[in-house]
Amino acid sequence: MTQYAMTEYDAAVSPGSVRRLGERLAGPVFVPGDPGYAEEAEAFDRSVRHRPALIVGAANATDVVTAVRFARDHGLGVAVQATGHGVALPADDTALLVSTRRMNGHSVDPERRTVRLEAGALWQDVIPTAARHGLAPLNGSAPFIGAVSYTLGGGIGVMSRRHGYAADHVRRIEVVTADGEPRTATEEENPDLFWALRGGKGNFGVVTALEADLFEVSRLYGGGLFFPAESIREVLHRYRTWVTEVPDELSSSFFMMPWPDAPGVPEELRGRFALHVRLCYLGPPDEGARLIRPLREIATPLLDTVTDIPYTEVGTIHNDPPIPGSYHINNFQLTHLDHDAVEAILKLAGPEADGAVGIEIRHLGGALARPPRVPNAVARPTARFQLYSAGVLGIGDDEAVHAGHDLVVDTLSPWNSGMRALNFMAGVAHTDPEDVRQAFTAETYARLVALKSAYDPGNMFRFNHNIPPYSAP
Repeated sequence: MTQYAMTEYDAAVSPGSVRRLGERLAGPVFVPGDPGYAEEAEAFDRSVRHRPALIVGAANATDVVTAVRFARDHGLGVAVQATGHGVALPADDTALLVSTRRMNGHSVDPERRTVRLEAGALWQDVIPTAARHGLAPLNGSAPFIGAVSYTLGGGIGVMSRRHGYAADHVRRIEVVTADGEPRTATEEENPDLFWALRGGKGNFGVVTALEADLFEVSRLYGGGLFFPAESIREVLHRYRTWVTEVPDELSSSFFMMPWPDAPGVPEELRGRFALHVRLCYLGPPDEGARLIRPLREIATPLLDTVTDIPYTEVGTIHNDPPIPGSYHINNFQLTHLDHDAVEAILKLAGPEADGAVGIEIRHLGGALARPPRVPNAVARPTARFQLYSAGVLGIGDDEAVHAGHDLVVDTLSPWNSGMRALNFMAGVAHTDPEDVRQAFTAETYARLVALKSAYDPGNMFRFNHNIPPYSAP
């Protein structure tokens, strides 16, 4: 280990104390200046840069306990990161960062139809394991993200209209709380903590593992319809009425963008502006084809990839790029999608827009609007759609990206329900407590604050989508 970079916290976190910590860990410990420190701190979303006092690369739950107790004894906050895909506030030199990427194990119980996920497990590893037993998890559209953090934030995926949030199907959570104690949270054991963790994300401790349901899904009818610029208006106006007629087994979303003329982009899309309608139907392919026929018939797609696929190919539906970068994103839920809303979205992100900000719209409803068997902190949307806007920073005019997001909020305010989804509130924007409050109902937020005050009165877990305790400023 190289010499520890001196900070104002050296009186509490000395080189000797860091060395002794390292001797008690199975995983590595890093301080500023060490080889590997920068790589360990790096997030998928690089609009946020962590610079903690030290990093613990936890190899197991015991390492997490040791790290949290060290932070407790030295007056440090605790930040947690698996992939950093949904990173929020940066960890500074008052923080110990627990990196969970080494805790990437998972195990499937085919008889109980459950999976146990360690803190750093990725969906892309879990999906093929479950598929060997004809089962599937409630993963998100991007399989390369962390399964646990996704689930704790709610979790909206391609099967959610049929089965609800991923958080609705958690059976057991193993967590280390601010006092350094490992605890188990279930419906029967620590039920308040179990309620809060499922939706309140990283505010109540470091989750080291959880157990969740799997579903008997081995194949689905899914893929994308890509429409040319000249057809987009007609397709979207058909889409907004079409979604009112589809069953819960059919999930959909759309996103439009100018596709680059570059290797890896399908020939049909290269250098063209296209609308990507993403579709997933949990039923027979012939019924799926019948259900989406109105979209296929409204205009001729440039590319049609919707077909019967094994669940292991679920990531191809959205085809989210696994490319780290600096992103500026926002989200809020829309009460409805009428003619004027579609026209407003086209003006903001259609073929004639400046392209600084892209907009995705996801169809909600179905099981997402219904209460789960075991209540949790995730808000049940009365809104029917979710808007997600994204822009890339550092490759052009960042001010145009920021202005584009402000314009999205202002233009679509007549349809804004006032609710957000926590998992889509990442990066440098919209992560202060007032924004986080919008991810919950007033009653839920008040209960979360009370539980935060009980479990983490000093706000040790504050480098996140923070819910401050009563005593916090």
